[in-house]
Amino acid sequence: MNKPQDNRRRSYWLKTLHEWHWVSSAMCLIGMLLFAVTGFTLNHAGQIESKPKVVSQRAPVPDALLTTLKALPAPPKDRAPLPEALQAWARTQWSLDMAGREAEWSADEIYVSLPRPGGDAWLRVNLADGEAEYERTDRGWISYLNDLHKGRNTGAAWSWFIDIFAAACLVFTVTGLFILKMHAGNRPFTWPMVGMGLVIPVVLALLFIH
Repeated sequence: MNKPQDNRRRSYWLKTLHEWHWVSSAMCLIGMLLFAVTGFTLNHAGQIESKPKVVSQRAPVPDALLTTLKALPAPPKDRAPLPEALQAWARTQWSLDMAGREAEWSADEIYVSLPRPGGDAWLRVNLADGEAEYERTDRGWISYLNDLHKGRNTGAAWSWFIDIFAAACLVFTVTGLFILKMHAGNRPFTWPMVGMGLVIPVVLALLFIH
């Protein structure tokens, strides 16, 4: 056996693993802090009080826009994308970005749900009298961060972030496992500690989750 060559190979892989490990851990650091904190807040959601703040506003729809909306044909299955003219008016009136949103249509009103992290919102246009009502509910920053944790109503960009973050965490944990393996010979408690990380949640799940 060529021990110097084996030592060089071991040194190369250990250095490579450490580089991948610290780079992935640096990328995951803030995200892991966020997900750890929100894991706690989600687990104790019942004990953390939240007082939703509701803001409701009304405004008359311009006559020209109302005429245009009434003239539109009934959409199939009572759902259709919002007309550009209505989007532009809502953007000017309440700074709403409703691009890509679908609305529920009926003979007398248009209703669009506007869910978002940490709250909810909706817009309703009464086609009979031309009055629009916008309501926004804010449940606070803890609810906002909890929804980021769950990916609830966060859009495509955040969904991509979660996927990339999960991949980085996978690199972080796998390289950590291999680093543990390479040091395990000099650290006898390595595998018992790793085993506890598996055994404890399995036992808890089998005994206390029904």
